Amino acid sequence: MGFMDRLEEIEHNYEELERQLAEPDVYEDRQRYAELARSHAELSEVVPVLREYREARKEAQEAGDMLREEEDPEMLDFLRDSLEAAESKSAELEQKIKIMLLPPDPRDEKDVIMEIRAGAGGEEAGLFAGDLYRMYTRYADRNGWKTEILSSSPSELGGFKEIIFSVRGKDAYSRLKYESGVHRVQRIPVTESGGRIHTSTATVAVLPEAEEVEVTIEPSDLRVDVFRSTGPGGQSVNTTDSAVRVTHVPSGVVVSCQDEKSQLQNREKALRILRARLLRMEQERQQREQAEERRSQVGTGDRSERIRTYNFPQGRISDHRIGLTVYRLEDVLYGDLEEIIEALASADRAERLAEIGGVD
Repeated sequence: MGFMDRLEEIEHNYEELERQLAEPDVYEDRQRYAELARSHAELSEVVPVLREYREARKEAQEAGDMLREEEDPEMLDFLRDSLEAAESKSAELEQKIKIMLLPPDPRDEKDVIMEIRAGAGGEEAGLFAGDLYRMYTRYADRNGWKTEILSSSPSELGGFKEIIFSVRGKDAYSRLKYESGVHRVQRIPVTESGGRIHTSTATVAVLPEAEEVEVTIEPSDLRVDVFRSTGPGGQSVNTTDSAVRVTHVPSGVVVSCQDEKSQLQNREKALRILRARLLRMEQERQQREQAEERRSQVGTGDRSERIRTYNFPQGRISDHRIGLTVYRLEDVLYGDLEEIIEALASADRAERLAEIGGVD
């Protein structure tokens, strides 16, 4: 499907949703109405832009047609300027639409857990980890996000060997996810009497906060066997099949319970134990995934691995992933990260567009 075909389909869907939302019987079905309203809201941002884009293309077409027929020199200049402006606006809007149509990262709406650890450089690395923590909390304040320390291990001079904290707020993960990796600092340490510049590192991991895990057990996934309860040495405890063995077929987890006198009580207790075990398994799976993501984000923490360098003597910050250098180190450390993060987000969007060849 071509780009223009895609836009026509979007506008058609939008208009169809508007028509359905206006129908009385749809309005009375609250669940159906909510689903349609959500879909309508998702398209309501892109549709005005695509209509503006279509208008700009129309203006460019009309200016081009008139240019081919015009002979007056002044009018030719005017039409050339009009054509150039319309084509420029059209190209700008086309890029904007393509970015809007990129599939969102499903994790972007999540809150964040950030982990900062001192890397190479001893006590100076711990001080730098503290600088980074304060930088991120200040950036969070600027965005109206809430931060909370979850765990910390202070260093002797007031930095951190490790600090883990949460960031809660709109779009927190979508902005902070670019901060994962090794951060390098070049400066004269407070512990250095000779005035020599040292290089130290700290690693930053940005993890989307896992939502509370709910364990749902489908009855079809269970195999329930009953048997007679037995006491020590094989002695029969009672004469009925009150003991219960529950097998969760997908996971292979088996729970047996014979403590209660009734089969129903034993079954309920076995299911409670089963849920707890499945919950623990799911939490361990999530923790493994987070650990793998953490390892992929921060590497070994070696000085040669870095995403960004903070050079104090030059007042310079360089992000090595996109070749960006800014000479506002003090501002950035006080939380003014927006220029760097927006540049990283823009580069990420461009890369994703290149991977899918636009949205065709």
